[in-house]
Amino acid sequence: MPRTSRFPLRRSAGFGLVEIMVSVVIGMLAILVMMQQLSIFEHSKRTTTGGADAQNNGAIALYGLQRDIRQSGYGITGYTNTKQYLFTCSAGLSSGGTVPVVPVIINPATSVIPAGDANTDTLLVFYGNSNGEPHGNPIYSQTGTVSTVQSPGSFTVGDVVMAAPDSCAANLLPRPVTVVAATTITAATGTVGTGTMYNLGQSPSVLAYAIRDGNLTMCDYMATNCGVAKASVTAAVWAATWVPIANNVISMRAQYGVDTTTTMDAVVDTYNQTTPTTMCGWARVSAFRLALVARNSEYNKTNPDGTDVTSAAPTWDGSSGAAIDLSKKPDGTANPDWNHYRYKVFQTVVPMRNMVLLADAPSICTNTP
Repeated sequence: MPRTSRFPLRRSAGFGLVEIMVSVVIGMLAILVMMQQLSIFEHSKRTTTGGADAQNNGAIALYGLQRDIRQSGYGITGYTNTKQYLFTCSAGLSSGGTVPVVPVIINPATSVIPAGDANTDTLLVFYGNSNGEPHGNPIYSQTGTVSTVQSPGSFTVGDVVMAAPDSCAANLLPRPVTVVAATTITAATGTVGTGTMYNLGQSPSVLAYAIRDGNLTMCDYMATNCGVAKASVTAAVWAATWVPIANNVISMRAQYGVDTTTTMDAVVDTYNQTTPTTMCGWARVSAFRLALVARNSEYNKTNPDGTDVTSAAPTWDGSSGAAIDLSKKPDGTANPDWNHYRYKVFQTVVPMRNMVLLADAPSICTNTP
């Protein structure tokens, strides 16, 4: 008689169709939740990263410009009782360019600084680094390149100097000193007879700033002619001339801070972009207001609620409440995507500290603003 097992065979266990369908639905719901959370996380990350990019670029760029503007005018702040002043002159640099001799100028002629991106300003900053007399050294006589000056000990070989007459009929020529003697110095500064010798030091700075292709760029006028138009040079030469120093800084705006009181109390009463044309006009410039607009580098889609990441263009103190126009690309054409980026405005007021050397200006200026 065959033996039978005391343990009956069991049917193989498994999942039914309904159980599989329920599992699939639960898994899909979990994936949807994770994707939603990933989207929120990515949006938050872009917000943080984009803000950090703008913060770093703008802060670094503003610091560099602020430093140069604070130095502006050093070595060229001298005048005579006839009211002639270096700020009414131009300088023919050895690089081939010709620039106005002013501490800082907003939007000089395009022959000095070719126009930058649409709705942005350009700046030219001029200063020396001499250890000599910043207000100039009288010239007693001049024969060729040899000038007899009041204090030859204020000069050293290699200092860049400018010989200026009492009236600027021609461009001044900043050139290096080649010889320093007991009573004279030798430098190919042009023949002026008598006047004033200005010492700009071993490495004077004539720096041009402009916003180009959405970046803050700088050109060193002592090394190259920054006034050359883009169309007249190759792309490689243009790129070497205008060097980006801060990426995604898309706008620069500037104003002079002017003292308009009759007695000239050195307190800023108004801000404007009117460049002074006389020494007395420059004596009233006590400060310089500057704003930079930095933009994050990544295009941002609309917020989860459907709104734009930037609903309104930023403003700055010099706009009197009006927005900085960001609606145009660097070439001036419409930019419909401007509100898909995040922006940060950096602004400051820089004291024109070298203008204090004009403290005696009221005694020879008419006090009319």
